Amino acid sequence: MYIDIVPNRSSPPAILLRESFREGKKILKRTIANLSALSLSQAEAIRAVLKGKPLAAVDEVFEIIRSRAHGAVDAIRLAMEHLRLSALLGREACRERDLVLAMIAARVLDPQSKLATTRSWEHSTLGELFGVSDADENELYAALDWLRERQAVIEQRLAKRHLHEGGRVLYDLSSSYFEGESCPLAARGYSRDGKKGLLQVNYGLLTDARGCPVAISAFAGNTTDPETLMAQVDQLQHDFALQSVILVGDRGMISQTQVEALRERAGVAWITALKSGAIRQLAAAGTLQMDLFDERNLFECTDEDFPGERLIACRNPQLAKLRAAKRRQLLAATTTELETVQRMVANGRLKDPDKIGVRVGRVINKYKMAKHVVLDITATQFVFHIDEESVAAEAALDGLYVIRTPLPVAQVSSAEVVLHYKGLSHVEAAFRSLKSDDLQIRPIYHHTEERVRAHLFLCMLAYYVKWHMGEAWRSLLFADEDQERLTQRDPVAPATRSDAALEKVASKRLADGSPAHSFRTLLNELATIVRNTCRRKQASADEALFNIDTTPNPKQQTAFDLIKTIRV
Repeated sequence: MYIDIVPNRSSPPAILLRESFREGKKILKRTIANLSALSLSQAEAIRAVLKGKPLAAVDEVFEIIRSRAHGAVDAIRLAMEHLRLSALLGREACRERDLVLAMIAARVLDPQSKLATTRSWEHSTLGELFGVSDADENELYAALDWLRERQAVIEQRLAKRHLHEGGRVLYDLSSSYFEGESCPLAARGYSRDGKKGLLQVNYGLLTDARGCPVAISAFAGNTTDPETLMAQVDQLQHDFALQSVILVGDRGMISQTQVEALRERAGVAWITALKSGAIRQLAAAGTLQMDLFDERNLFECTDEDFPGERLIACRNPQLAKLRAAKRRQLLAATTTELETVQRMVANGRLKDPDKIGVRVGRVINKYKMAKHVVLDITATQFVFHIDEESVAAEAALDGLYVIRTPLPVAQVSSAEVVLHYKGLSHVEAAFRSLKSDDLQIRPIYHHTEERVRAHLFLCMLAYYVKWHMGEAWRSLLFADEDQERLTQRDPVAPATRSDAALEKVASKRLADGSPAHSFRTLLNELATIVRNTCRRKQASADEALFNIDTTPNPKQQTAFDLIKTIRV
């Protein structure tokens, strides 16, 4: 018997198992089986067996000399390719661009220091795929300087991609603590990291209405939120050439002083909220009629103190209950500790009025309840009581907030204004991702101002890639896939997840029964795809090596397919 491979014009060849036999003086052949379904390599193996040649197992002929994590790196590379990130950084290929692309991918994959990043080139295929396997930390720092020089141009390109005339731009400020003392940007200020007393750097993030990052700015650590706002307006109007824009910022960002400055800028509208003091004044003046909330949770009004603006008053009953309960807890804790001070005074352990005042001040400041406590301190006694009228006056405004905007009702409805303001949660989500183990923007170790700015920008670009990957992977993650419902919900009520999303959270599984993932665990799942470098056993030193990649399982293949849907 033998294998006969018969050419078949433009179709694959026919693979036939045949045998020869003699009939008189003639030698004839007949077909025993049609093996055309086999591959040519399988046919050649059968042919070798029929010829009596010995076959060896693959592991006796070849050996794996190195295995590197590949799947997660390849997914990030694919996402960056679909985002045209290389063209975003620079039109012409160069070593610096390759190094920056590798640093962005490394920060999404596993954020580390520059030295640790170069030490990990061989742990995965990242260095190979981006062509930087030979780069050391000094080259990475030089590439970081190259990136900083191009930040303005890159942000202009991002703005051209994601911002448009008359569209909304979200802006907020955060901070990260700093290691060292030499950077001019490092200063002590209000710490959003809860690291009181440490030097920090502030940074403001501009995003589109979806939360996709566009630009990041660095400020000294003691800069207040409102001080950073007009610099963003300048960037939007001058650098990004937007004639009209709607800027969305929280009540601490767009204060009355900033509103007055924005009024002088043609084409700039805003959406923000009033501070509690202004709300109390509106209520006292009768502009806010609390009985209107008996039938609805939102109504619109105007006030002469806010000319040309619409005020959208909202009351969230659930938030009101939470705040009332929190106040009761704080008042109870304050009362307990003040009673302890009372006993100390009565027992003679505290006699000096100044020392009593210091101890009492420590208590009421601890729980921020000084406005609700009436104190009477003498040399011999300490008496206090809760001001119930003050508590009642504050409780009347629980759950109440007021959104302000100059946008006409014909352009945006009251409900849409509230939803647009709540869109600031996208920027808050960006800060959480930047500060978490996902991207590790903090602590900041760089010691020069330009390096700090470059570090912040690199982290923002990494978040840009992660944001698009997360959007593409919504169906595989715990994320809510039904985003349309968020635009149609009650704007005042707290946002809720869809039933499908709640089911994913409860069961930890997707609709097909496979595990649901976070962004990080899905990357870990992809990392199990490895690239094996192989060679023939007893090969000579100059004999070529070859690679074999793990075949993706169905979940991994789906993740790759979804990455290919990214569009900009």
